[in-house]
Amino acid sequence: MDIPEPTCGEKDVKIRVLRAGLCGTDLHLEQWDDWAASVVTVPQTIGHEFYGEVVEVGGDVEHLRVGDRVSGEGHIVCGICRNCRAGRKHMCIHTIGIGVNRDGAFADYVVIPATNAWVHGPDIEPDLGAIFDPLGNATHTALQWPVVGEDVVITGAGPIGVLATAIVRHAGARRIVVSDLSDLRLSLARAAGADMTVNVGRGESLGDAQKRLGMKEGFDIGLEMSGAPAALEQMIGNLNHGARVALLGLPKGPFPIDWGRVILRMITLKGIYGREMFETWYLMGSMLASSPELRTAATSVITHRFAAEDWQLAFDATRSGECGKVVLDWS
Repeated sequence: MDIPEPTCGEKDVKIRVLRAGLCGTDLHLEQWDDWAASVVTVPQTIGHEFYGEVVEVGGDVEHLRVGDRVSGEGHIVCGICRNCRAGRKHMCIHTIGIGVNRDGAFADYVVIPATNAWVHGPDIEPDLGAIFDPLGNATHTALQWPVVGEDVVITGAGPIGVLATAIVRHAGARRIVVSDLSDLRLSLARAAGADMTVNVGRGESLGDAQKRLGMKEGFDIGLEMSGAPAALEQMIGNLNHGARVALLGLPKGPFPIDWGRVILRMITLKGIYGREMFETWYLMGSMLASSPELRTAATSVITHRFAAEDWQLAFDATRSGECGKVVLDWS
């Protein structure tokens, strides 16, 4: 479908898209489910994970130049609500999503506020730059609690769960166990640094993993990435007293939790959304700059690459669940 080329405002940058990543959100939008119909005003271009080259800079922009290679923070905030003014922009109550509430990056060009552009160094390859958005989700979740020397359980080995595995390994976790239903995704988690994986679809359990690892106490840190009620139930059942849990996975609806266990074991649960703006981006950049191993592990989560014109195949691969990250080459 041909659409008009976007116009760059005075405080914006116009970016030629070179790579774009597919996300679960994009599947909801492409399938036009009830949630998509409730938040999107058509016609609209979707896509919020991308890497590209700045081709135009607004007149009020001083910190960016034509030719800069950038990714974009996908959440545009108001700047004036209480959270924004207190430095908690990721909690802005007026957030607008690129590719959800305004035109996104599944196009030749995308325009975003200049303050949302993150400039990459020359060591960041386009494919890796395209997944900084989900890498940021993983970083925000994985580093929510100190993990040095801790035993970490991650439920959900989708791309963000695998990226979180690589991050907590880099950050000094002692033991890392990852659970999922997909052998392919669990193999990605092992390659990213997991000490053991658990396929719950075959009747394996986190308790079995603890026994095999010789753990006498439960896990210290939990990262819930699946949104599956059964996964959180099993996680809570295998946590140490005083454990801390960060929850990124979004469930489809309400579900019961054993609050007695949470209370008596003094477990802390904290919901995570998006990335801290822009502390998470600095953490990502610093970790990747200092660790070639982490760059390799992060890039390894990309299992499928398609030309932009093969977008339907890319969506099919993402929808199958038998993949890691899927990237479209827009160059």
